[in-house]
Amino acid sequence: MNRLSLTLSRGVARVTGAALGPYQSAVIRIGFAGTWMLFLLREFPHRQELYGPSGPWGWNLAKQLTADNDAFTALLWSDGQLWFECCYTLAILASAALMLGWRTRTASVLFMVGVLSLQNRSVFIGDGGDNVLHLMAIYLVFTRCGQVWSLDARRAARAAAARARGERAPADRVGPVLWAVLGLALGTAAVTGRLFGNGWLIPALLWTVWAVLGLWWVAGRREAWQQPRMLLDVIADILHNGALVVIMAEACLIYATAGWYKIQGSRWQDGTAVYYPLHLDYFSPWPGLADLMSSSGTIMMIVAYGTVMVQVAFPFTLFNRRVKNVLLVLMMTEHAVIAVVLGLPFFSLAMITADAVFLPTSFLRRLGDLAARARGRLARRAGRTVPAPRSPEENAADHVGFTA
Repeated sequence: MNRLSLTLSRGVARVTGAALGPYQSAVIRIGFAGTWMLFLLREFPHRQELYGPSGPWGWNLAKQLTADNDAFTALLWSDGQLWFECCYTLAILASAALMLGWRTRTASVLFMVGVLSLQNRSVFIGDGGDNVLHLMAIYLVFTRCGQVWSLDARRAARAAAARARGERAPADRVGPVLWAVLGLALGTAAVTGRLFGNGWLIPALLWTVWAVLGLWWVAGRREAWQQPRMLLDVIADILHNGALVVIMAEACLIYATAGWYKIQGSRWQDGTAVYYPLHLDYFSPWPGLADLMSSSGTIMMIVAYGTVMVQVAFPFTLFNRRVKNVLLVLMMTEHAVIAVVLGLPFFSLAMITADAVFLPTSFLRRLGDLAARARGRLARRAGRTVPAPRSPEENAADHVGFTA
């Protein structure tokens, strides 16, 4: 009983004492934000047909659908062209801010609003990668994904270095202004009746995050509020760790369901399922390459059976690190091939990013060190100095206001 109590206490201390997986959460932040930003930039010339008020899926049709399913989308607050252009541009900017880790807490919320607004505006556009991105955009709001590899972490490092030299860290002026602007926008949308027009879940989440951000900033500025600040840190760590577990479970569920459904298909059973998509015009950006791959029936059978086995087995390999890492390489390679051969780059990027949450911390640290050394060499050539990278524990200890 004592051993069980000790184990439980250690587990509780680990879950509440720190935001786990800082490198993994940074990877999914960069990956999903970058995927969505690249998609929006690529489709910028076609944005009117995809999401515009005069597109094939008209504004009135979208309004009727969201009234039935209570889906949140800010694009239906107005049918004006200027409003659409502003929303589309803000979605791109929010993706860029989240990818760079600038004001990560606020950027993650704006990123979620951008993803939901555009995807729920035209629900018949997209593929499985959009569904993954849709869910992950919501989960990212609950994570502390700016602990490493972010502008927030660099700003925290500079503030800590200034305090170590006995200097006073510069006051954060951007955060409160951004918080006030977002509060004004939320208040205006609520007063005009647009915010709660379709459901209450997302609007309630937006108001809750806005209020927590303000409370967090106040707690970080008042010496007498150290205990409330510690409580907020514990709650944030719990939410982060819980969201990370949900993201992992979501990835496992995607592969498990996909694998078991494939087992029931006759084309997967006889090993010919991969052959047919390679000969569809819609999925053949490189017909010569598709013909070369499908010229061997043996290769097609190996790819079909191998895909099913990898997807079904992956959730069970999480208990064995070496086997898991091997399957991760296979799955990422498979998605990279799908991106090239079938012309689905954004679906593949979304799935590779979801896979990256299982990458070993040691590998990600080495990857970060290589990037830091490369950046240092470039900076030295340019005649500038670059501060040494800091651990996520040091960054987390210094994060205040709207940064973490």
